[in-house]
Amino acid sequence: MCGIIGIVGKEEVADRLVDGLRRMEYRGYDSAGVCTIADGTLIRRRAQGKLQNLVAELAKAPAPGDIGIAHTRWATHGAPTAENAHPHATDEVALVHNGIIENFKPLKAELTEGGRSLTSDTDSEVVAHLVSAEVERGASPEEAIKTVLPRLRGAFALAIAFRQRPDMLIGARLGSPLVVGYGEGETYLGSDALALAPLTQKIAYLEEGDWVVITRDGAQIYDAENTPVERETVTSGASAAAVEKGNYRHFMQKEIFEQPTVVAQTLNSYVRQADESVALPQIDFDLTAIKRITIVACGTSFYAGMVAKYWFETFARVPVDIDVASEFRYREPVLEDGGLAIFISQSGETADTLAALRHCKENGQTIAAVVNVPTSTMAREADLLLPTHAGPEIGVASTKAFTCQLAVLAAVAAHMAVKKGKMSREEEQEVVRHLLEAPACLNAALDHDDDIAAMAPLIAPARDVLYLGRGQDYPLAMEGALKLKEISYIHAEGYASGEMKHGPIALIDEAVPVIVLAPSGPLFEKTVSNMQEVSARGGKIVLISDAEGLAEAGDGCLATIEMPKVHPLIAPLVYAVPVQLLAYHVAVVKGTDVDQPRNLAKSVTVE
Repeated sequence: MCGIIGIVGKEEVADRLVDGLRRMEYRGYDSAGVCTIADGTLIRRRAQGKLQNLVAELAKAPAPGDIGIAHTRWATHGAPTAENAHPHATDEVALVHNGIIENFKPLKAELTEGGRSLTSDTDSEVVAHLVSAEVERGASPEEAIKTVLPRLRGAFALAIAFRQRPDMLIGARLGSPLVVGYGEGETYLGSDALALAPLTQKIAYLEEGDWVVITRDGAQIYDAENTPVERETVTSGASAAAVEKGNYRHFMQKEIFEQPTVVAQTLNSYVRQADESVALPQIDFDLTAIKRITIVACGTSFYAGMVAKYWFETFARVPVDIDVASEFRYREPVLEDGGLAIFISQSGETADTLAALRHCKENGQTIAAVVNVPTSTMAREADLLLPTHAGPEIGVASTKAFTCQLAVLAAVAAHMAVKKGKMSREEEQEVVRHLLEAPACLNAALDHDDDIAAMAPLIAPARDVLYLGRGQDYPLAMEGALKLKEISYIHAEGYASGEMKHGPIALIDEAVPVIVLAPSGPLFEKTVSNMQEVSARGGKIVLISDAEGLAEAGDGCLATIEMPKVHPLIAPLVYAVPVQLLAYHVAVVKGTDVDQPRNLAKSVTVE
């Protein structure tokens, strides 16, 4: 959600600011803007919609200057209009903001009662006016920041430019990420290392409550008590090369097809092929002492956690609680001493999940973080970092991050089972062999891309679609429904197959396709019974199964998708592919914006 970049440079910055925004398009946004300083003036350009509209605006009215800030906005307060786009500005100050100011209403009332005129519907503009009012009263930029930051409640990353100081920017963070980049005679601010990758690999992550003054000579960082501090400078490792689609039509399609490779890369970090064993990163606590696991996540990551619950309880025989992050703290969960809390997040910055992590830490839980960004806030605050190796995921709808999360969680569950004596050496070797089969099985699933594309026109006209699954395929049913909702805008729901007769069966008629995820095995016969209940009421079934399952139950289906025969352990990874491809091809048929679906953001950094 939202992207920030700021440059204190040696040459014109507008084009580089736009390039930084372009590298953050994957976050999701609905407007964009830049502000530079030249000849003692704040020069601001904003546009609604895609970044190309801002580029067109800059072509008509350039923004000269060697210092500037820029922003892609995902609307929270106020509609996605040019007037509500960032940067927000007064005569003295321009500001970009990622996050949410929870107390903006009383602050806005105070400002308007004091005679100030605000022109947008956003919470962010309030901060610009608060800082500007201090500057207009004679405060230095640093003094203004010291006065204003303590007044803000909520979450924010800020980059602020001052008309009278064309040699500096100020940044601040609380709850939303912000990094400082160091160049040769230039210094930068960015929401993430990827935005700064073409400019520098030398970065420092601001910590909670930090604020920073950047000039061409470097950066001075202050903590929440306004004490000068140093933050470790690291090499970001983010690629300066632009992330390209290659021969693929969309990033999502590319990322679906990358899954065999990235799952293999991820598994290589967690299993040893030579002796067929599971190996985790260095652990500074005793896994055998863990009595209960709490899993917390949002969206697709939550469904990965639901699958992991089956694995931890089946293999390690450890009870697992799982919560949606946005609900977790508010139900006042009972957290027993000696518990392990696992947080799953692609970005490692998801606001709800991060708040839940800190709640668990305060309540004595050991923290593990499954993240795709090893330098993220969650990664830095965890006791055990469990990185996925999916690489940058640009499509807003998560695909390869999901399967890599599953790969990590399967390995962790098996490792815990071994440590607790619940899995023999022979069983561990069998698990590792099956995990190592996953990339080839993912490839086999991708071979059916053309078949799935051919059936997409059968699903695209539907207003409602149901997904059914049992056991580990139940979370996959919900994930499949989420994917279809996200990018095709068709209403879809995922259910446990046995729950159909407890209400959802009332929705079945000839206009409602039902997608059934059913590998052959112990639960298959029960799923076939549920399919017959659907067929008897005119429902149109798409059956996703292996050859054995299709031979037994495929007759009379609207369509079938054949998957390779796989061990139940890796079935969730493999069966993720057809539900991703089905959602993708239906969205293409409907002509929606696959990579940047409406109203969605890649990283949700406000609660």
